[in-house]
Amino acid sequence: MGPWPAVIFFMDGIAIRPTLFAMSARLAAEGYVVLLPDLYYRLGHYEPLDATTIFSSPEALAKLGPMMASTDNRRATEDTAAYLAYLDTRADVAGTKVGTTGYCMGGGISLTVAGTYPERIAAAASFHGGNLATDSELSPHLLAPKMKGRIHIAGADADSYYPLDMHQRLKNALTDAKVDHMCEIYPGALHGWTMIDTPVYNEEAAERHWRELLALFAEALH
Repeated sequence: MGPWPAVIFFMDGIAIRPTLFAMSARLAAEGYVVLLPDLYYRLGHYEPLDATTIFSSPEALAKLGPMMASTDNRRATEDTAAYLAYLDTRADVAGTKVGTTGYCMGGGISLTVAGTYPERIAAAASFHGGNLATDSELSPHLLAPKMKGRIHIAGADADSYYPLDMHQRLKNALTDAKVDHMCEIYPGALHGWTMIDTPVYNEEAAERHWRELLALFAEALH
C-alpha cells in the first residue's frame, strides 16, 4: 500500500500524550503519513501536563509557561526544515507537497510554516490557534503574502487567545494577499475543544473539525 501524502501535526501546549497519538493515528488511517514532532525537545526529559486540570490549576499553568517558552513560531518553523527533509527520505511518502495542522500554539506554527515553505505546504490548518494576528514580528498573518497553499482557520467563539478582532485582522490579511482560505468561528466551542482529554472537549465541534480537516487535505494533497 501507499505511498501517501504527508502531514505534519503540530501539537498543542499540553505536549505529546496519548490523545495526540490517537488523533495522529486517526488521520493516518485516512491515508496519510503523519509526523508528530515534539516541539518541547529542547527541554530534554519532561513530564506531560495533566490535561484535565490545565485550564483550572494555577500550578499547571505555572509549569506550562516555561514549557511553551522553549519554542515559538520562528524556532518551530526552522525545525520544520528538518521535518521536511526527513519526509523526503521516506519511501512511503507521495510527492513533495505536504499538509500541516496545528492546535493551540501549534495553529500559529502551522500557518507560519505555510508562509515560510510555500513551495512545500499545499494546505495548512489551525484549530483553536491563538495569537494568529498580533503586533509581534512573529505573527503568522504577516506571512500571508508568501502563502501559496490553502489555509483553513477555525476559532472558538469564546477564546481570549483569538478574539473576534484578531479573527477579522487575520481574514483581512489573507484576503488582501489573495490566499485561498476559510476562516470561521465555531459557535459554542471553547479554546481546546478538539482535545478529548480536556474538560473543554466538544464532541460535535471536534467531529466538525475532523470533517473539515479531511476535506481540506483530500482536495489539496491528492
